Amino acid sequence: MRKMIVAGNWKMNKNLQEGIQLVKDILEVSADLKADKQVVICPPFIHLASASELVVAKDNLYTGAQNCHMEASGAYTGETSAEMVKSTGATHVIIGHSERREYFNESNEMLAAKTNAALSNGLNVIFCCGEPLEIRDAGTQNNYVEEQIKAGLFHLNLEQLNNIVIAYEPIWAIGTGRTASSEQAQDMHAHIRSLIKNHYGDDAAENITILYGGSCKPSNADELFSCPDVDGGLIGGASLNAADFHGIIAAMLAQ
Repeated sequence: MRKMIVAGNWKMNKNLQEGIQLVKDILEVSADLKADKQVVICPPFIHLASASELVVAKDNLYTGAQNCHMEASGAYTGETSAEMVKSTGATHVIIGHSERREYFNESNEMLAAKTNAALSNGLNVIFCCGEPLEIRDAGTQNNYVEEQIKAGLFHLNLEQLNNIVIAYEPIWAIGTGRTASSEQAQDMHAHIRSLIKNHYGDDAAENITILYGGSCKPSNADELFSCPDVDGGLIGGASLNAADFHGIIAAMLAQ
């Protein structure tokens, strides 16, 4: 069964005390979440254990890391393994966010290895893909995203794919002053779903969750989430404000 998910990526924001308070504020969401409509909170690593303890009693609300290392352990100063993420009580991890690809030069091959490490530790992977401005302007965005999907995910079997959520990030529409329309979001999500269908079959394509990772806000969430191939959002700035995040969750629950 395809799930709808709203995932909040806090990025490098909120100290520990602020983060704990934000989780508590988010937990005040009035509507009960269902198995097919879930929320994932992805704070910085220092918050994970505390946040996981707070959400453990809340049905269908989970925590996730923003990254993990591909190796199980070793001399990798400053890194965090998938096993460490799992030990905090987190259930998800974001892999391949556009900022990790751009600022830290994470390759498709590296992201495939990180995906393997996360799955081996029983984590659900939110796998990010998306094109920058020059690719969108050149009209080659479908081929660009297809390469990311194939290189990062197509080595997985069907059972492993069940623990994958795909998040499409139109990088060209984040912080550039340009806006991705719901039609553009739907077109790319449909393309991604067709890639899954061609490689894994109809059932896999129908069941996989594909999130929109652009500038999703309470004001446009309902329009985006009503698109047939948009199954929720990977939320950045709006996840740092409980009221805004609640508004986006409400839009998901209204679908």
